[in-house]
Amino acid sequence: MKKMTIDGNTAASHVAYAFSEVAAIYPITPSSPMAEVADEWSAKGQLNMFGQPLRIAEMESEGGAAGAVHGSLSAGALTTTYTASQGLLLMIPNMYKIAGELLPCVFHVSARALAASSLNIFGDHSDVMACRQTGFAMLCSNSVQEVMDLALVAHLSTLKCKVPFLHFFDGFRTSHEVSKIDVIDYDEMKSLVNMDEIRDFKNRALNPEHPVQKGTAQNPDIYFQTREAVNKYYNAVPEIVKEKMEAVSKLTGRKYELYQYYGAPDADRVIVLMGSGAEAVQETIDYLAAKGEKVGMIKVRLFRPFSVKDFVSAIPASCKKIAVLDRTKEPGSLGEPLYLDVCAALTEAKVRNVKVVGGRYGLGSKEFTPSMINAIYKELKKGVPKNHFTVGIDDDVTKTSIAYPEFVNASPKGTVRCKFYGFGGDGTVGANNNSI
Repeated sequence: MKKMTIDGNTAASHVAYAFSEVAAIYPITPSSPMAEVADEWSAKGQLNMFGQPLRIAEMESEGGAAGAVHGSLSAGALTTTYTASQGLLLMIPNMYKIAGELLPCVFHVSARALAASSLNIFGDHSDVMACRQTGFAMLCSNSVQEVMDLALVAHLSTLKCKVPFLHFFDGFRTSHEVSKIDVIDYDEMKSLVNMDEIRDFKNRALNPEHPVQKGTAQNPDIYFQTREAVNKYYNAVPEIVKEKMEAVSKLTGRKYELYQYYGAPDADRVIVLMGSGAEAVQETIDYLAAKGEKVGMIKVRLFRPFSVKDFVSAIPASCKKIAVLDRTKEPGSLGEPLYLDVCAALTEAKVRNVKVVGGRYGLGSKEFTPSMINAIYKELKKGVPKNHFTVGIDDDVTKTSIAYPEFVNASPKGTVRCKFYGFGGDGTVGANNNSI
């Protein structure tokens, strides 16, 4: 494999381009570079793994882009799109149809905050969490290297299980992070593809030679039954994703699991989260381990469908307390999505000896540092740790925040830090990229 210095968006687009015949786009920050580089490669005549240039269709809205994806998939073309934030929300009606018709595809999302009390164009998981009811499987990448590897897992998995995938990573933090990674070339990707699965997809396409019925209206006598009929497809997803992760791991030498544990084998306190924050937690665990602390973490990769069996098996037997961190807020809920899933998983698995608390962090790209992570592990040491806490802000109104007075520098020894002083406003991202 060759080395390249690229950002997360380019890594995702590299894989999506290989697997796609059509991309319907309406670029929105911070996902725009995925569509832009795909458009550039297509204009230059770059070929996908099937020896064809990607056909780009730029629509007039994100809703139109999702509609075009649905139509293109129905016609039998391998299709993708790239989006974020409000743009993703406009795609939700079509996502229900794509999932309901078991059309394999991957949406690549650089997850971003939603406009609520104000607009925020930076990263958190508010947008993707609004899609967890659509029927899309949801796979999360934590770094630029993982974006490339797990984008490949997503495209391979959707072809086999027929369930569409939403592959997401943190907007700006991962989408625009420039990193030196191992690039998987198209011949290597193609070696993992089962062409029979692609033929099966194309044989289900709309065709007057072998007509199928779609787009019906169903009454109370049958609708419920057809919604339940998809269960077997979703039940099969976790094992299929594991199989594809193992295939990609064999190719790359990088190990991936649905719920990947990192830390002391006898840890008593564990953090559960997904996204770029996992990288910071991992560094902090190394720092604390050197001081004799027994702590660990679970990186959630497959968020939907959530596999109780695989999640519970990732928890060390010594674990007594878990802090589940969500990068979103659902006002009025009993807790944020990942927290509720973890609580439900432990209840269903009859795990009663582990205390679970939930916390919120990093909304709108708010900083999430080793000092904060250290404070969360310290909070878990308490007899009754704070539940539904926030970290990274000083909540002097509803008193949810936990303090982090101790500064922790978890950087490897010899790390050099540079600060680029830009002019602010538009152009700073490009200026920083040029500086790097």
